[in-house]
Amino acid sequence: MSKIAELEPRVVWEQFQTLCEIPRPSKHEEQLRDYLKGWAELRGLETVVDAVGNLIVRKPASPGYENRVGVVLQGHLDMVCQANSGTEHDFFKDPICPVLKDGWLVAENTTLGADNGIGVAMGLAVLASDDVPHGPVEVLMTLDEEAGMGGALGLESGLLQGKMLINIDTEEWGEFYMGCAGGIDVNVSRAYVVEPVPAGYVGASLVVKGLKGGHSGADIHLGRGNANKILLRLLRELEAMTDLRLSSLKGGTARNALSREAFAEVCWPSADADKVAAKLDAFQNLLRFELAGVDEGVIIESAAAEAVTAMAKADQQAILAALHAAPHGVKRMSQRVAGVVETSNNLGVVVIGDGKVFANLMVRSLLDSGTHMLAHEVESLFSLAGFKVEMEGGYPGWAPNPQSPLLALFQSVYAKEFGGKAGVQVIHAGLECGILGAKYPGMDMVSFGPNIRGAHAPGERVEVASVASAWQLLKAVLAAVPAV
Repeated sequence: MSKIAELEPRVVWEQFQTLCEIPRPSKHEEQLRDYLKGWAELRGLETVVDAVGNLIVRKPASPGYENRVGVVLQGHLDMVCQANSGTEHDFFKDPICPVLKDGWLVAENTTLGADNGIGVAMGLAVLASDDVPHGPVEVLMTLDEEAGMGGALGLESGLLQGKMLINIDTEEWGEFYMGCAGGIDVNVSRAYVVEPVPAGYVGASLVVKGLKGGHSGADIHLGRGNANKILLRLLRELEAMTDLRLSSLKGGTARNALSREAFAEVCWPSADADKVAAKLDAFQNLLRFELAGVDEGVIIESAAAEAVTAMAKADQQAILAALHAAPHGVKRMSQRVAGVVETSNNLGVVVIGDGKVFANLMVRSLLDSGTHMLAHEVESLFSLAGFKVEMEGGYPGWAPNPQSPLLALFQSVYAKEFGGKAGVQVIHAGLECGILGAKYPGMDMVSFGPNIRGAHAPGERVEVASVASAWQLLKAVLAAVPAV
C-alpha cells in the first residue's frame, strides 16, 4: 500500500491511498466521511455534514484570488463492490490492495474504487495543497451515488456557495463531458409455489462465468455478455428439450454493473442426462462464437447437485418467460449526439429461491421521457406475468450546454497546457450533475477525469500518467477561473 503514496503527483496518490484503506461500500461511507471531516478540521477548514450525510469542505481563496468565481469540486465517496468468485474479500472490513502494472494501478480480483476515488482524491489534494492558487473552493463529497444517487438527491438547495461545478467522475482523459443520462430502477417481485422434485430426476448446478462485466451505462454499447440473460436463455432452451425444473437462481450483484456470473440449481429426468450434457457443450460453443472478440471467455459449467424442491411448472413458465423477455442492452441511439446511446436497460440482479423472485432492471436515457417510456414497457411486461413492479431512485439527466463558459475555459486551458484540442462528449452513464443542476439552476458544470478502465468490475484500473495530467489541468483551470 505504501507504494501508492510514492506515485506522482504524491499529493493526489496519498489521498487515494487513504480511500483504499478505509472501506466505503454504498450506504456505508460513514467511517470514511467522518475521517475526512476530522482531517479537514485539523487543517482549519470549514466542514458541513448535511441532513443525508454528504460532506462539504470549504477552503478560502488563495491571496490575490479572493474575487474569483467560487468553484465546487465534486465526487462521490462510495464505490461499487465486486469481487471474482473464489476471492475472499470483505468490502466492509478489508482494504483494497492494488498493484502497479505497465503504468496502471490495478485491483486484480476486486473493484479498485478509482470510480470515484480518484476524483475525490484530487479534491482532497486541492484542500491539502499550499501551492495551488484558486478562488473560493468547496469540495462536495456525496454518499450513495452507486446505489441510487441518494446523496445528490438529498442535498439541500442553497447549501453550496460556488457558481461553477467541476465533477471529477468520468473516465476518458482528454474528453470533457457536458451531459449525461438520467435513470430509474425498476424492481420486480413475485411469489411462486414450491413443490417436491418428481421421482427419477437428477439435480445439477449450472454456472455462467468468465464474462468481463463492466459499467452498465458506459459499457452497455460494447455488446458484452450478461450472465443473467445468458443463463435465462439457456434455461428456456433446456425447457424446450426436457422437463427442466428450477430450484433456485442467483445472478449479478449490482444494479449498475453488467452481470458477470449467474448460478442456478435445476433438475431434469435422469433419462435425458446425455442429451442435456451435449446441449450444454453446444451452447457454450455457440456463445463463444456469438461473443467472439467481445466476451469469448464465457464458460458454462455443470456439476451434480441435490435437488429436493422446485418451482411449480406453471409458475416457472411464466417467470422464466418474463425474465427472458426483459429488455437488456441498447434500446435506441441518440439522434442528437452522434455515436452516443440514448436509452438502455440493464438486467443487473436476479434472485430466485424459497418461493420468491426478485429482479432489478436499471433503465437509463439521455431523455427523461425515454427513461419513463422504457421503464413503463418493463412494468407492462412483468405485470402480465403477475409480478409486483416498483420504480425507485429516479434521477434526471444533465442537458448539454455547448455554450458553457466553464467548458470554454477547460478547452482553452487544455490547449495551453497540452496542445491540441480536447474532445467534448455526452455520456450514457449517470452523473450527479443532472440532479445538482436541478437543485442549483444556473450552476455551470463540466465533468472530466483520468483514464479508468473496467469500472464496476474486478480488474478495474486507472492510468497513472493520466492522473498526473488531470491534476495538472485541474490546477491550471482553478488558477484561470475568472473574476466575479
